[in-house]
Amino acid sequence: MYIKNFSYIPIYKYLDLEELKMAKKKIVIGVIGSDCHTVGNKIIHSKLEENGFDVINIGALSPQIDFINAALESNSDAIIVSSIYGYGELDCQGIREKCDEYGLKNILLYIGGNIGSNSEEWEKTKKRFKEMGFDRIYKPGTPIEETIIDLKKDFEVEK
Repeated sequence: MYIKNFSYIPIYKYLDLEELKMAKKKIVIGVIGSDCHTVGNKIIHSKLEENGFDVINIGALSPQIDFINAALESNSDAIIVSSIYGYGELDCQGIREKCDEYGLKNILLYIGGNIGSNSEEWEKTKKRFKEMGFDRIYKPGTPIEETIIDLKKDFEVEK
């Protein structure tokens, strides 16, 4: 059998720079604690994939350790925590320290949804989550597109 000699053409010749950088970015998403809301989680999953991210979705009712284990197993670059039922602060206590303990010191940590008390000023809530080690904190109603823009900035895909 005769095989023609095809020259090797690297895959990066077919991808633009943004696609090439995004090809390796993995993100763990899920709904933390006793929160069983899944519709938004599925939308987030879909939108992230549409924008070139590799998504590991651990679903709802997820404890902190499930986020950490998924990030370790998949060698993820970021964790996005969702919480709609208002107990996000309680559910997320110590998550940055646990990430550090398990060797995820450089992982991006985002949170969004109804993460605190509706009666409190947003800036106070945001400050507390920043002190807890979150890199990005999103208030209720923030469109996922804003998160995607921030991910690309934080991953240095867009400058």
